[in-house]
Amino acid sequence: MQLLDTTRLSAGFWPDVRVLHQGWQLLGSEPGQFASPDELPADAGWLSAPGLGPVADVLQQLNLWSLDGAPRRFDAQDWWYRLSFDLEEPLDALGHVLHLDGLATLADVWLNGTLILSSSDMFMAHQCAVDEALRAGRNELVMVFRSLDAALGKRRPRPRWRAPMIENQQLRWFRTTVLGRTPGWSPPAAVVGPWRGVWLSARPAVELKALQMQAQVSGPGGRLGLSCQLHAGREGAALERVTAIVSRQGRQWQRDAAVSADGLCQIEVELDEVDLWWPHTHGEAALYQVSLHVACSGQAEPVVLSLGETGFRTIELDRSDDGFALHVNGVPVFCRGACWTPLDAVRLDARHDADYDQAIAQVRQAGMNMLRVGGTMSYEADAFYNACDRQGVLVWQELMFANMDYPDDPAFVAQAQEEVRQQCQRWQGRPAIAVLCGNSEVEQQAAMFGATRDRWAPALFHEVLAAICQECRPDVPYWPSSAHGGAFPHQGDVGTTSYYGVGAYMRSLDDARRAQVRFATECLAFSNAPESDGLAAMPGGLSLRMHHPAWKARAPRDLGAGWDFEDVRDHYVAQLFDVDPARLRYSDHDRYLALGRVAVGEVMAATFAEWRRASSACQGAMIWFLRDLWPGAGWGVVDSQGQAKAPYFYLKRTLQPISIAMTDEGGNGLFMHACNETGRPLKTTLEVTAWRHGSTQVGQGTQVLELPARSAQSWPLMNWFEWFADWSWSYRFGPVTAQVLVAVLRDEDGRDLARTHSFPGGLNLPLERDLGLSASARCVEPGVFDVSLSSTRFAQAVHWEVDGARPDDAYFHLSPGEVRTVRVHLVGAGRQVSALSGCVRALNMDGVVSIRMESDALS
Repeated sequence: MQLLDTTRLSAGFWPDVRVLHQGWQLLGSEPGQFASPDELPADAGWLSAPGLGPVADVLQQLNLWSLDGAPRRFDAQDWWYRLSFDLEEPLDALGHVLHLDGLATLADVWLNGTLILSSSDMFMAHQCAVDEALRAGRNELVMVFRSLDAALGKRRPRPRWRAPMIENQQLRWFRTTVLGRTPGWSPPAAVVGPWRGVWLSARPAVELKALQMQAQVSGPGGRLGLSCQLHAGREGAALERVTAIVSRQGRQWQRDAAVSADGLCQIEVELDEVDLWWPHTHGEAALYQVSLHVACSGQAEPVVLSLGETGFRTIELDRSDDGFALHVNGVPVFCRGACWTPLDAVRLDARHDADYDQAIAQVRQAGMNMLRVGGTMSYEADAFYNACDRQGVLVWQELMFANMDYPDDPAFVAQAQEEVRQQCQRWQGRPAIAVLCGNSEVEQQAAMFGATRDRWAPALFHEVLAAICQECRPDVPYWPSSAHGGAFPHQGDVGTTSYYGVGAYMRSLDDARRAQVRFATECLAFSNAPESDGLAAMPGGLSLRMHHPAWKARAPRDLGAGWDFEDVRDHYVAQLFDVDPARLRYSDHDRYLALGRVAVGEVMAATFAEWRRASSACQGAMIWFLRDLWPGAGWGVVDSQGQAKAPYFYLKRTLQPISIAMTDEGGNGLFMHACNETGRPLKTTLEVTAWRHGSTQVGQGTQVLELPARSAQSWPLMNWFEWFADWSWSYRFGPVTAQVLVAVLRDEDGRDLARTHSFPGGLNLPLERDLGLSASARCVEPGVFDVSLSSTRFAQAVHWEVDGARPDDAYFHLSPGEVRTVRVHLVGAGRQVSALSGCVRALNMDGVVSIRMESDALS
């Protein structure tokens, strides 16, 4: 059987598509028990699958396995899938293709008893010509996924260094994800089986292979270069002419080209002017639709091949002064965001494309403009890249290699090359892809575990795969490893690093400046407690406590370490609030969780404020995990159900394109910092108010500021006061001058653009019985409410206790007399209600305040 090349094109390119999703049966067997479908039992032991998916997903839907139940080694068995399907006569004259978009991992496929495919790379998609095996009437498709444990048991050369997070070091020989195989930080649900679609189609009238698409900016205009192989599907047909059409918002550009005798077609479309694609923090993510119209002999109408969307932008890597900075369209961009995780840890891909749109919208709302798809994960679905392209979110894309000492075996290298070429086909023309990176932490792992310097830079990543990436995406910078540069790979002030000085290594907050981080591909890992809805989804529900084994089983940790990331969080709780976390947990578990949530939020906000200063050398940072892989106090700033945790809201206020921050510069006092990343200058007013004892105003300064486009600026706060005040409490000649300083940036119309706070005496404000806090809600539509909050005294970290609530803001501070309105959406059963039931809390208030419904319940 002929194995066809894959392209970046979707199922929409192929005619007469039949998705083979329903009707499958599943059978587990001992490794090697059955060699072929002929030996399988006819009926005994087969399970009827509710739909096609990995073994764990099928068993989960059948209620035969759960993440909350006993762990199961899916790698320990062989797993068989079979499907019977009918085809009507006559079969298509052009022939048929069976598409297998992802098989994890050691797979054989038979159609009607004929072996049509053997695959050992879960990341490869396959297209098999099946004309010889397919028949009219009843057909049987059988797939087996062999035991990875059995394959790992075979003797192979030992690695030159160990990767402690990986349970079996020989996993390095197999092209599969480490997710589900890394105890301590991923759920025990190894992906085994078909994890992407299986479908049958007719062969197209025109086949497109080896696509290369590059959008180039040229002055005010642009050029779209296209190169591909085209072949007529019908015998004797000739390809007469190809027209490339580029369009946007009613405008259209096109160019004709001929096809050479061997099917090569090269076209360059000139555009007189183009709207540039920008990350959303800096402008519009302008996209253009691209298609090929192929005229064939014997056909009245041309065949239309949609190539999707592309964007015109330039991306340059600035390595000056040993740094790492990305310039988009000639503008330096501070890249901030998080490390992406699959939306479904069991099946990897989300069930619906809209799930990606919603997840990327949440990223965008937080002010994040980059996501890192790390080598510990999997190559994402096309819907993910579509959402990033359309919503203006850059992608740091790694090849799926992580930490391990990968073989230089020729067969392994050839397989890796084929895999990367195929992925590069999928990424053609995508403007969001900003960096292609060879691996996650391979160099760092080698260095930290004793390998000699000559082994830190394997040729696989520095030469072999680098050449493929540069050939296929010459417009995208290539970087060999996520931590790379300096005297050792993870040196923070050179190149890129995994920065955990603030975080896992428990250094003080000023280490974020002292380390002179240039670009952190991962950072700020903490065990982040979810909100009540997230806690309720854990085994044991809301009654579960942090010390319980069921809770601890989901607390992230490095395999073999004597600590976990809850210890890291507790360290900063003690530092910021001057309390003993263990004693507090003993006496008041809820307050212990509340302080932990706020402490992580404050640490993340302070660190990013440090890195965004005008004089900072840092040009980017990715938080380790955007989203949890399963319910629990994981690394994510969003829980596994998509609900934002406390740190998310702190980041949302800190990472916006227009933002302000205050830093304590010791004897030099407090400094103000402002960023305006937009393409327009801003005329603003900055007001700073100092409060003592919760409601006494002890100072106020106002300054008109001109913020140029694409700028970051800093000023000493004392510039705006006519007398000296020790606002930072650095000199300590007496009691703290003010417990809280509040800075508000407003536009010319008086609308708030940004806020920030400083707590010179520390975050541990005294608990008060009554802050004068009130909350009233107005129903906008069923399940959607505007809640107005105000307080007569300073209210710290105001947050919600409302079942099913998804507020636009939380853990915010309220100044005395301030009124703030927050939009709250309800999910689940709450979508249809017209009255909001629940309460709000403040960190410095002993008690809760009920939310009152206004009389005009529905506007």
